[in-house]
Amino acid sequence: LPENASDWECRVHQALESTHGLYRFGVGLYNWIQKTWPLLHHIYFNVLEGLGATRKGRKLLGRERFIALLEDFRPEVVLSTHGHLNHAFFEVARETLGRDRVRCVTYCGELFGGYGFARGWVNPGADAFIGAVDATCEAARKRQMPGVRVSRGGFLLHPDFFRPPEPNEKDRLFRELNLDPTRFTLLLATGANGANNHRACIAACDRAGLRIQIIALCGKNEKARLALADFPLVTTGLAVRTLGYTGDMPRLLRSVSVVFARPGTGTTSEAILCGCPVLFNAIGGIMPQEGITVRFARERGIWLGNIRRPSQLAKAVAALEDEGLQGIRKRMQKINCDRTPRDILQTLHALKREQSPTAT
Repeated sequence: LPENASDWECRVHQALESTHGLYRFGVGLYNWIQKTWPLLHHIYFNVLEGLGATRKGRKLLGRERFIALLEDFRPEVVLSTHGHLNHAFFEVARETLGRDRVRCVTYCGELFGGYGFARGWVNPGADAFIGAVDATCEAARKRQMPGVRVSRGGFLLHPDFFRPPEPNEKDRLFRELNLDPTRFTLLLATGANGANNHRACIAACDRAGLRIQIIALCGKNEKARLALADFPLVTTGLAVRTLGYTGDMPRLLRSVSVVFARPGTGTTSEAILCGCPVLFNAIGGIMPQEGITVRFARERGIWLGNIRRPSQLAKAVAALEDEGLQGIRKRMQKINCDRTPRDILQTLHALKREQSPTAT
């Protein structure tokens, strides 16, 4: 860890949700679109791109609340991890704390540039831009971020994802779930709010007569978990286990054969670190931000396919071959294998020690 890291104090602030009701409504609308009709997000995305929301500090709604937070905590570094926090919020931070007293840094977890990479991610006046992968950094440079302030930091994920596997962890996990560690196991992923297509996907695999094991994550949606627990299977080929919200994702992803998940950067990055091949859930369409994740997967040779209907999932799983999955796991191991969150901390620590910011 960086020098004196134990002396650091960090606060996590959900800026959009906490600063103003309109921004909170926008976050809720985004989540609703993602759960109900992802394809509709192309309209939402392009409207926001055109409006340039949260670009000017003087127009920031609820800025008094953000200023009060800054004055109370007086941070030396403000780190943004969202595409709409890199302009107005940085401007207000510098006005409040003093330009020479705070470093404004963007960490971008997106995996590719082009359509779907929001303009708001890049503020050429920021002190630094840290990208998850090389393609992220290249996208920032194309948006006029000075190259000397761009660095690759790897994936900003929970420390558990960077710890080595425990001995026999797969056997222990499958014993806990009463599953067979030698059988093909499909993990149906979900967000924390539990939005999913699990019921339709399990039914499709059941109708296809697949003899596999399925672990269905239901997040905080207890109703969905209970409904799946009583799901009537037609065949005897499937073994289904349901889980609520879990902090055990590293062990799950390292143990299953394949994960079926929306092509978001979070789950995809977790799967890459754990060497777990991903079938992308494209039911209802793909959002712009998800599209760049798919393009990254294609470029790096780790793309298994986009599933647009539950019946396609059953066919895709039936067609998977162990040799192809092993090749994907090997290619995943080469992605960002030399980066951990420590590298991000080192970058922030170096900026903090500078006598004056590099931004102009």
